[in-house]
Amino acid sequence: MMARSFFGGVHPDDKKSLSCDKAIERFEGPAQVVIPMSQHIGAPCKPLVAVGDRVLMGQMIGDNQGLCVPVHASVSGTVSAIEPRPHTGGAPVMAVVIDNDYQYELSPDIQPRDSIDDLSADELCQIIRNAGLAGMGGATFPVHVKISSGLGKCDTIIVNACECEPYITADDRLIQEYPEKVIGGLRVILRIFGLPKGIIAIEDNKSKAIEVLRGLVKDGGDIEIMVLKTRYPQGAEKQLIQTVTGREVPPGGLPAAVGCAVFNTASTAAVYDAVYEGMPLIRRVITVTGSAIAEPHNFLAPIGTPFQALIDACGGFKKDPYKILGGGPMMGIAQSDLSVPMIKGSNAITCFSEEDKVEVKNPHCIRCGRCAEHCPMHLMPLYLYNYERKGDAEGLIKYNVTDCIECGCCAFGCPARIHLVQAFKNGKQIVKDYQAKQKAAAEKAAAATA
Repeated sequence: MMARSFFGGVHPDDKKSLSCDKAIERFEGPAQVVIPMSQHIGAPCKPLVAVGDRVLMGQMIGDNQGLCVPVHASVSGTVSAIEPRPHTGGAPVMAVVIDNDYQYELSPDIQPRDSIDDLSADELCQIIRNAGLAGMGGATFPVHVKISSGLGKCDTIIVNACECEPYITADDRLIQEYPEKVIGGLRVILRIFGLPKGIIAIEDNKSKAIEVLRGLVKDGGDIEIMVLKTRYPQGAEKQLIQTVTGREVPPGGLPAAVGCAVFNTASTAAVYDAVYEGMPLIRRVITVTGSAIAEPHNFLAPIGTPFQALIDACGGFKKDPYKILGGGPMMGIAQSDLSVPMIKGSNAITCFSEEDKVEVKNPHCIRCGRCAEHCPMHLMPLYLYNYERKGDAEGLIKYNVTDCIECGCCAFGCPARIHLVQAFKNGKQIVKDYQAKQKAAAEKAAAATA
């Protein structure tokens, strides 16, 4: 299959050299982990344990009905609190707090498998669901739902190994050090879909990872390694599908609409862990990096580890931090409280010093059009920005604000450094509130005439 291209995008300095040669270190966990009950798109979990309970590593401690996946204890120890705690998303979230006993005693529910030959597609999906797998590239959509909703609709399975966000090297190191899990997880997904071949798409700035993959995969076999030219946001789902297949996901549509399903590298490795090792999603690789960090690292850390503990493990700050992000510089969320725990979708902590600070006093749009030139979704950010400032929901809808993937290309290209992504996030909320009012008014009118 031949690689293609997508509209827009940017070429930021990737700064991956800070951590790309840092081998993954196993972080044995802080004295206390905080496990949020909401770590995925959908319904939050309800706690299944009580204060004072002793829990084992890998034990299910929260679950719910509907669009939901369970959460598990990432260490063994005692539940010391069940209460709202700070979250990387900003608002406090109900969490189970576990005092680590450092015994790391595994739950008896964790049972490895030598073979999956006798398991059906439905059984494999249930295993993935019970392991609590949610997308680990940031979107945190339940993996079993993505699989089951695409059955019978998809002819192309893509592993997103692009890791196009600057600074982050977690997936790069995961491929270099645990390639058999990525490949094995992809083969499990192919088996569920009943497809003979899958694609691992990776950018050409990850030469060592490419070499490792090519050493394990035969030409003409069931897995194709597709090397793509480095460009942000190549790893965005719709852009990646267009690059790999030439197909364009329609506005408001899902990848299955064009016969594709895309899975993040870490999510694919987690499928292997769940199916073969019986291990739920209780640890993940996370990059801690940036100009303010004394010694950047890639850690394999328990879910629920506070950001502060990981920063301390890097030797703390060598310079006063100007801004700390959960994630990378393009799509990360600024953090005001370092007690926030890493969650399933946490792939990086990026810490900037004053040397990275770029601001424009009294920024004004000069209608240069660079935002539109760089937008990979063919949107008109300058119009969206004006409608958001006016609170004009109809204008925002007309210019498709909900199609914005919040990649940050517009803000990166803006010479005035206007906070465009923040505006579009607020614009989406304006549209949501407007539509909710419209729906309520329609229902009231219908009830009045009934």
